[in-house]
Amino acid sequence: MATITELLHEMEHEAQTTRKMLAQIPDNKLDFRPHPKSMDIRALATHIAEIPGWLSIIVEKDELDFAGDPYVAPPVNSAKDLLELFEKSYQEGYNALKNADESQFSKPWTMRAGEEIFSVLPKSENIRMTFCQTVHHRAQLGVFLRLLDVPIPGSYGPSADEMEEYNKQC
Repeated sequence: MATITELLHEMEHEAQTTRKMLAQIPDNKLDFRPHPKSMDIRALATHIAEIPGWLSIIVEKDELDFAGDPYVAPPVNSAKDLLELFEKSYQEGYNALKNADESQFSKPWTMRAGEEIFSVLPKSENIRMTFCQTVHHRAQLGVFLRLLDVPIPGSYGPSADEMEEYNKQC
């Protein structure tokens, strides 16, 4: 039970930062992409908003098969939509993790598309990977926003933008 408590605490800590980042997205810049190989902000932020919901899939199932359950992106047209999607996904993931049976965490969990297997790892490693995915993609979003000259909120301390504002007030 201690592991679940620790994971829930980490999940909430990361959620606070994610909410701040998603709230900074200008509605008129959802189609911005810094490079042709990059996702646009809409796709990237939608992905970030959905990641907490992966926990329910990992905890409650033994695999995700994209061939049998093809992904359809939800419609997102504003930062408000993104935050609503995030809150829904967060609650699903949080509740699944809160009610999880920790003894099942060592069971393998598979990500596949039909016969093509992408990954087979213990559920515990996949749970941790969801947190890493959030941090990774949130950092990408920070770069996108920086390129648009949108102030970046701090993640694990004040950002340069927050320090600049603080120094102006001193």
